[in-house]
Amino acid sequence: MRVARARRWLGALVALGLAAPAALAQAETDTGAATEPVATEPAPVEPAPAEPVAPAPVPAPRPRPVARKPVPSTGRLDKTEDTVAGGIHWRVRTDAGAIHVWVPPGYDRATAGTVVYVHGYYTDADGAWKGHDLARQFKASGQNAIFIVPDAPSGNGEAVKWPALTDLRRAITRANIKLPDGPTVVVGHSGAFRTVMQWVDHKAVAQVILLDALYGGQRAFDEFIGTGKRAQHHKLIVVGADTAQGSSAFAKKYPFAVVRDRMPASSGEFSKREKSAKLLYVRSQYGHMQIVTSGKVLPVLLRLTPLRHR
Repeated sequence: MRVARARRWLGALVALGLAAPAALAQAETDTGAATEPVATEPAPVEPAPAEPVAPAPVPAPRPRPVARKPVPSTGRLDKTEDTVAGGIHWRVRTDAGAIHVWVPPGYDRATAGTVVYVHGYYTDADGAWKGHDLARQFKASGQNAIFIVPDAPSGNGEAVKWPALTDLRRAITRANIKLPDGPTVVVGHSGAFRTVMQWVDHKAVAQVILLDALYGGQRAFDEFIGTGKRAQHHKLIVVGADTAQGSSAFAKKYPFAVVRDRMPASSGEFSKREKSAKLLYVRSQYGHMQIVTSGKVLPVLLRLTPLRHR
């Protein structure tokens, strides 16, 4: 009687949610009564918090070149004049940026040629003119030439400012500076390849010097030195530091290429074969910027060009 009453009492508590069903089952077991198994629901398990999903990386947009303003082909251009490194220096103002022009002491236009130096990224014509001490380097070459330093792109987002060498030459003439009739040598550093590659088909260009600049434009330079209509009359010098791997691969395509491991201290240390090479590749011991700032590369290589010595 007491057992039955206890079971009824526990059953009421279970119904009210005040006791667990297991208590009733245990009570029945303790009294020896046969019991039916009581189904129990497993305790609810809260799901583990989901790990935050990182957003898919969005590729950085490619820089779009800024449209270049057309350079007027007529009208006088203003310039300033001073003396630098013993020679005459002009700074010409144009809509496509500044142009520095320099002639050395003893310059003779009747027998002179032209050197166009195109700077690389992260500077402009004014910065390269001073920062690379170009007048001093041009003078050290001893070459009888007029030296021109135009503005060029300072990064991927800028358009080439002088896509036509003819326009640059015309701008010099509009500043009342007469150009000589001798050969033209184009020198480009680093990102200058974007400008230089557009000039290689100009009939006045006899030689190109790429100073750690073979980041691109291989097809244009191939036409200049190998497959173009006037390729047999051209010479190319490639200096590699950061671009050593690509420059070496480019040189290996040509059986007439000559390779040298280091820059010599003077042009007299080049062998006859190196001096006369149609394509000369030099692995530089100097770093990317040292090539154009040390004064140990540019003056030496200019002596391997068809320009005349003063």
